[in-house]
Amino acid sequence: MDAEQVAALRAVLAPTGWLERTTVFARALRRSRTPGGLLVVGTPGDEPWHLAAHLDEESRLSGAPGLSPTLVRWAPPPDAPPHLRVGIRRLERAERGETVLVVGAEMAPAPLLERVADARKRATVLALDQGDPELEQLAHEVLTVQPGTAPVSFDGAQHLVSSAAGGPAGLTRRGLRQWLKGVLDTVSGPAPGR
Repeated sequence: MDAEQVAALRAVLAPTGWLERTTVFARALRRSRTPGGLLVVGTPGDEPWHLAAHLDEESRLSGAPGLSPTLVRWAPPPDAPPHLRVGIRRLERAERGETVLVVGAEMAPAPLLERVADARKRATVLALDQGDPELEQLAHEVLTVQPGTAPVSFDGAQHLVSSAAGGPAGLTRRGLRQWLKGVLDTVSGPAPGR
């Protein structure tokens, strides 16, 4: 992002409540205290690599080991490194204290919904989606990014969530904005005029 994009993003998001919504959702991600206890899964055609990588980085930077995710994949190659070899059956072993984060720009297929329903009996289920009613019924917390009406893209919402997850807990509205401004300035440089 360049400085103009950051300034535009701040201006657009300020009155929408999106900063607050992503913060509430991100706090739920911090419930897992065990490294690897945050199980991040997508749909068969769209694995949330990017979000998992950002959460892992936020875990290191913030000193919150529970944010260190396990990327759950539909068909991991057997010769992949161990951290990229975790298959969808991992959801069947979800435990108390773990969190299942389903990230889906498309509708969750029946096999995913079945596994999530089973995992929900023991783990917290979160959904970051674009309006999947079946998935949202299963989730304890939902952040819906409606295409065409949300002030951010689906990818943009993932960035906001991962940044908020690594941020200090208990931020006030003003504190959250100041913190996010600092994050965006770090990423892209200060906005024009500063």
